[in-house]
Amino acid sequence: MLKQDSKLDRYFKISERGSNVSREIRGGFATFFAMSYIVVLNPLILAGPDSTGATLGFPAVAAVTAFVAGILTILMGAWAKHPFALATGLGVNAFVAVTVATNPGLTWPDMMGLVMLSGVTMLILVLTGFRTAVFKAVPEGLKTAIVVGIGLFIALIGLVNAGFVRRIPDVAGTTVPVGLGFDGKLVGWPTFVFVFGLILTIALVVRKVKGAILIGIVASTILSVILESILHIGPSFDGKTHNPQGWSLVAPKFSEWTAPDLSLIGKANPFGAFEHLGFVAATLLAFVILLSIFFDAMGTMVGLATEAGTIDKDGNIPNVDRVLQVDALGAIVGGGASVSSNQIYVESGAGIGEGARTGLASVVTGLLFLVAMFFTPLINLVPFEAVAPALVIVGFMMVSQVGKIDWQDWGIAIPAFLTFTLMPFTYSIANGLGAGFISFVLIRLFQGRAREVHPLMWAVAAAFLLFFAIGPIEAALGIH
Repeated sequence: MLKQDSKLDRYFKISERGSNVSREIRGGFATFFAMSYIVVLNPLILAGPDSTGATLGFPAVAAVTAFVAGILTILMGAWAKHPFALATGLGVNAFVAVTVATNPGLTWPDMMGLVMLSGVTMLILVLTGFRTAVFKAVPEGLKTAIVVGIGLFIALIGLVNAGFVRRIPDVAGTTVPVGLGFDGKLVGWPTFVFVFGLILTIALVVRKVKGAILIGIVASTILSVILESILHIGPSFDGKTHNPQGWSLVAPKFSEWTAPDLSLIGKANPFGAFEHLGFVAATLLAFVILLSIFFDAMGTMVGLATEAGTIDKDGNIPNVDRVLQVDALGAIVGGGASVSSNQIYVESGAGIGEGARTGLASVVTGLLFLVAMFFTPLINLVPFEAVAPALVIVGFMMVSQVGKIDWQDWGIAIPAFLTFTLMPFTYSIANGLGAGFISFVLIRLFQGRAREVHPLMWAVAAAFLLFFAIGPIEAALGIH
């Protein structure tokens, strides 16, 4: 039993934040299981060849993804002291992969070099206090909308990953973009695992059982392993055929030990894109990356800190400068290691929902990532369907903040609405923030209350206008 006056307790402020070591450990495990899929998914996203035909290699990307996530998450926990875990950002890595594939002459080292430069720029903005100042300039109503938006976003991630909600093929006659299950029906044992896990987790949560979320994940994983071993369900896509009744990505099974390949570290070329694409094109690409990682982290941080109860009555987060510095390092280190920018993960909410309130949980999550670098069974054993119920429940917890928004003030209400609807609908935190910030300054202008808008909000709104106009600008300049 840890004494309340122990060095560990004082360092992480465990008792002060109303937690204990067992909660932090459970939270660390829950967060790891909720986001461990990135070790499998990131190599798939970054699998394509560059203009020279070179590839990064699946084993190397997997190993370095786990390694970088582990180191940065431990740093977040031990130094910034928050239960926020980091890993390769899904939005940025997809943008990087598409950009490499569509720009002749651009190589993987060139693109990862741009990610590094974006991280360096962001670190400078943090060290000069600009990024923190922007955070403080955001009205409280919009900060609440960010929490709600991330809650909806994380719930949608859970529903989609579980196959409960699926994309509908873009064919003639299609009237809706997503639907229930496959062809409007819930099919397959993996979906059953999700439903079982969701009902179990809800029952445990409403009964206020300690470890409810983690128990739900473990029970669903055990059921998944039993079903896979008996029925041999397989993944939904094995590279050749599509199985609508298969597991979303990871078919739960034990896999053999493999030695980690860290050869990608240090391969990035910071100025290669400028040589191959020219200054304007390379700068525009770097700007898009910078805005995405700048605001994604800000939104995620606000949402998670609010749910954890570590944000004060004035909307300030303890050690916010350290949080933002580690996040900026995530872009620098992730780019330098050729696995794309690392950022705070919304799935950290799974650990927070389990009771995590301090950086000790992140240390646990980080250590598990480092272990996973050597022992992939931890990654391949837990399918999305077993984790998805936790994301849905955490999403509910975060959306419950919606009542704090002043719906009578349309200058806040409309931007808040746009913020929390566009996050899940566009699958991007940055898009929701951009729409909310731009509409906020415009509505205040229309209301004749422009003086109430902080000068930094005008600057941020202008930056987002440029962000949304990148497509037409690139077309006008002949950049592909």
